[in-house]
Amino acid sequence: MTGKGSMPAPCGRRPFFFADRRRGNILLPIHEYSERHSVDAIWVRADHRGSRDGAARPPADHVAEHPMTVAVPPPDIVSSLAGRLAARAADHDRAGTFPHDSLAALREAGLLALTVPRRLGGGGAGLARAAALVRALGAADPATALVVAMQYLQHGLIHRPDTPWPRALADAVGAAAVARGALINALRVEPELGTPARGGLPATVARRDGAGWRISGHKIYATGAPGLAYGLVFVRTDEAEPRTGNVLVPFDAPGIRIAETWDHLGLRASGSHDVHFTDVPIPGDHAVDLRPPGGWSGPDPWQQAWSCTLLAALYDGVARAAQDWFIGFLRARRPGSLGAPLASLPRFHEAVGENERLLAVNARLVAGLAAEVDAGHPSPPRESGFVKLTATENAVAAVQRAAELCGNAGLSRANPLERHLRDVLCARIHWPQGDAVRAAAGRAALGA
Repeated sequence: MTGKGSMPAPCGRRPFFFADRRRGNILLPIHEYSERHSVDAIWVRADHRGSRDGAARPPADHVAEHPMTVAVPPPDIVSSLAGRLAARAADHDRAGTFPHDSLAALREAGLLALTVPRRLGGGGAGLARAAALVRALGAADPATALVVAMQYLQHGLIHRPDTPWPRALADAVGAAAVARGALINALRVEPELGTPARGGLPATVARRDGAGWRISGHKIYATGAPGLAYGLVFVRTDEAEPRTGNVLVPFDAPGIRIAETWDHLGLRASGSHDVHFTDVPIPGDHAVDLRPPGGWSGPDPWQQAWSCTLLAALYDGVARAAQDWFIGFLRARRPGSLGAPLASLPRFHEAVGENERLLAVNARLVAGLAAEVDAGHPSPPRESGFVKLTATENAVAAVQRAAELCGNAGLSRANPLERHLRDVLCARIHWPQGDAVRAAAGRAALGA
């Protein structure tokens, strides 16, 4: 099927198309499909790639002048990709290797540009669709899902009408995500400062260099570092009255060094390494949001809602994967002394049911917060924090319950449950952390 009759790709880039199995793989441009239907998305980037039988293919960065649509036969592409990611996750986890292969598969499917605006050739998805995909990826490979979640978060923010970014620069970053799956993430945490969300000035410095800037400093826990095209780096200026804020640093600039320091209990494949910046040059317009320190006095409702929703969805996905394994284990395990599956015992009925309750609550919380954002009315930041905290604690409780009741099998590296347990515990590390959420709510209630 050719693309005749469909709208041309914005900026000459390949369009994205929807394939709906219920309509016989009739392909429609993304904007047209989403206006007509509310079914779950199957996102595919159109190009002149050869058939699956090994036909010749052009280079990965080839842009077709007359794009062809690509039919997606069953099973649906998201489920198929999730299965492929899940099959690799254990190996990447054990070796601590970055999932370049999994991200390449998502790039080829067009999923790394899901929240890039349609006018740039992206998916134009809102938070609800982004969270649904992050949940599915979280169940398969949460390290990859975290990199993707940060990508969706940044594109969900930088293309907003009220963004402080220069429009041309935001468009260029979005177009790069469409054309080559270019990844972006915020780099904020430092060895001495910790997270700037708790206050303090960063040690990473931006100093004027003619019309541009030079960046020097050290960031830690830079998720996705081996695959990033851009870092949104939190800095202070060397001005007499320092400003703080974000500068966009292309990762192909000279003076950047990634130190592979990430050796964590969970999300071991996320590549959250240290990044060192030594006199890195950037253009003047790449200082995208610099303010007096008092200008960062409180969290932004949009940023908080996007971040909290995606994190909640990711770790809910981990818990759902653990619950699925737990159910399968209970059905298959038949102790000789029982003569029946463990699934026949009331104590396991209650445990599985309690997990189902927690996960159902999570689904409601994530869907509600995402719907408010997509309707243009984000919750107050503290309520977004409540959702993140509640959903992630529910996820931790569900996985811990499964591990406890499975005994040695739950902690054996031969089974995925121990990996789910290690991964889900990382939910407590992401900002906003539990103590900060509770303390802020308490101060507000008490007028303190």
